[in-house]
Amino acid sequence: MKQKLKLAIAGVAALMMTSTAMAETQGVSDTEVTFGSVSDLSGIFAAVGVPAVNGANLRFDEANANGGVHGRMLKFIVEDNGYQLPRAMQGYNKLLNRDKVFAMLLSLGTPMNIAGFRLLDPKGIPNISPLSASTKMLSDPVHNKFTGFSSYFDQAAAGITFLADKYKAKNICAMYLPSEYGNEVVDGAKSAVEKQGLTFAAETTHKGDEADFVGSLGKLKAANCEVVIMALGVRQSITVVGTAKKMGLTSMQFLNTSAGFLGVVAAVPGGVTEGLYASSGWVDLAARAADAAPAKFIADYTAKYGSAPGGFAMLGYSAANQTIMALEAAGKDLTTDSFIAGLETVDYMDDLMSAQITYGSGDHQGADDVVLSVVKDGGWVVVNN
Repeated sequence: MKQKLKLAIAGVAALMMTSTAMAETQGVSDTEVTFGSVSDLSGIFAAVGVPAVNGANLRFDEANANGGVHGRMLKFIVEDNGYQLPRAMQGYNKLLNRDKVFAMLLSLGTPMNIAGFRLLDPKGIPNISPLSASTKMLSDPVHNKFTGFSSYFDQAAAGITFLADKYKAKNICAMYLPSEYGNEVVDGAKSAVEKQGLTFAAETTHKGDEADFVGSLGKLKAANCEVVIMALGVRQSITVVGTAKKMGLTSMQFLNTSAGFLGVVAAVPGGVTEGLYASSGWVDLAARAADAAPAKFIADYTAKYGSAPGGFAMLGYSAANQTIMALEAAGKDLTTDSFIAGLETVDYMDDLMSAQITYGSGDHQGADDVVLSVVKDGGWVVVNN
């Protein structure tokens, strides 16, 4: 009787251990694994969020059409934050607590990601390729965090250094949203100012819905600003450059980071953004449209969505592809730990991105390059390599 009781207890214990292990790996079943994203589909960075989500869905659809990964279909649930923090937190709560997602992918916005970490980190939920280049995307604990490209800080520092040298500029200025995103861009610019012996002459801060920049540009003109780094919304950066030209400020150089490195910015009719610089983590997709991998991606994306993709669609596809590679490496017995270990084995030349993607146990930033480009004839042209 005692032996039977021991066996029964052992059986119950084994069942409890199995149930606990399954409970710990939320978002995973025998047939499906669920990913989530809190992105901007309707706000000031919708031109970033929408194509990135589309790119990821294109890659997931390809994988699902071929049977998924280890027999599991890939599900991607996206909540719109409108680039507003309260909406972002609503999205995180829904995805984590109702949808029970396995990991977050391509969540947009520095403030939104940072706030989301308070919910992700206690559960160890992975945060993959956020659409933010903030150094805080790899804040402690780093174990569950992976970023795709170089930081705003490094992009700003490299861009200011290059432009100051090119134009023999001494007075550096900034126009930015006073958020974690904007502050880091300015910090990167100031680090270059200090190292190069330049002067940080003036700055203006702005709200996300601001549309009139005449007064701010007048202030920068009075401060003899020669190079102005921007950390604004997509439409705002276009308006700033166009307004500066109307005001005759043709010698004032403007610089975006990766947040403003979009094809739609370069292609504004009438040459409004001609001469605008951007310091980013990748080479523009359209500039490589004749290469094999970009050409296939452009054709596939256009066929699915009815319009040509830009750089952020490419980033979305690449991030989803890296996620799939990690799932493949993790094996059939998928857990959070096996997935993270799988992602840490990803090391390849991404022909679509034209970048080396390498992760490791001590390196959770996929690509390290900083690429400086300028708008010329309606497109982005690389100027520093």
